[in-house]
Amino acid sequence: MPDSSVRLQKFLADAGICSRRAAEQLIAQGEVSVNGRPAELGQKIDPAADKVTVEGRQVRAAAVQPKITVAVHKPRGLICSNDDPHNPDTVFALLPPKLARHRFFCAGRLDKDSEGLVILTTDGDLAQRLTHPSQQVTKRYLVVLEKGFPREKIHRLLNGIIAEDGERLKVEYANLINPSPSGLATSLDVHMHHGKKREIRQLFLGLGYPVKRLKRYQIGAFSLRGLSLRSGKQLSPAEIESLFAQPPAVTPEQIRRASARSPRPAAKGLAKTRRSAKTRE
Repeated sequence: MPDSSVRLQKFLADAGICSRRAAEQLIAQGEVSVNGRPAELGQKIDPAADKVTVEGRQVRAAAVQPKITVAVHKPRGLICSNDDPHNPDTVFALLPPKLARHRFFCAGRLDKDSEGLVILTTDGDLAQRLTHPSQQVTKRYLVVLEKGFPREKIHRLLNGIIAEDGERLKVEYANLINPSPSGLATSLDVHMHHGKKREIRQLFLGLGYPVKRLKRYQIGAFSLRGLSLRSGKQLSPAEIESLFAQPPAVTPEQIRRASARSPRPAAKGLAKTRRSAKTRE
């Protein structure tokens, strides 16, 4: 007989409870039980025979969902969470009604005060690939500071600092945008392929430079180009793979577009475009 068992974190993700990474955290925190016993990381279950509960509530196996992936242009003020009673305005409100009935996950979050490219997907395996550190997915950001950052401190961003919790905060690439003759700039182009919660903001603040604006404008080789604020686009298989591609070198025109304020669309919903992945940056 074929083996019908699945890893517990995959079962929870497929059931729409949370992403695989979040499921692993719930298991580690003792919030998940299998047949009345505390679950273990890496444990396998039989969805047809085992009883799984999360925080005391039984989890039912979900019907198979279609695999849909959408890129959205998140404005400030929306959170990247499926369930937060303190913040009812979520990035999932950007999905059109025809897709909102499916259970989507954020494959890489942006905090409430940040804006830019966010990937929403019903595919738990894809969400895992995009967020797992081993994939080295490159994300590019425009960072605008409250005061000028000196060129001679760029190495501090690359070497990183140690936060209060003992974690090292750093980026893989940083460069000034339109620096002054004295080598100061309030805007920087920053790249990273890991990303802890609010890491960029904490890194700059730790160096004495509060962030005024933070915008993610590219993931892998897929950019925000063509996506106005609050709009989205369902991705083709080629565009999904472009998220994992090594991005080309940053051009001045790319930085100029990232620095510009995005116009508000006339209506919400998925942006209609026939531009293929090959014509994107």
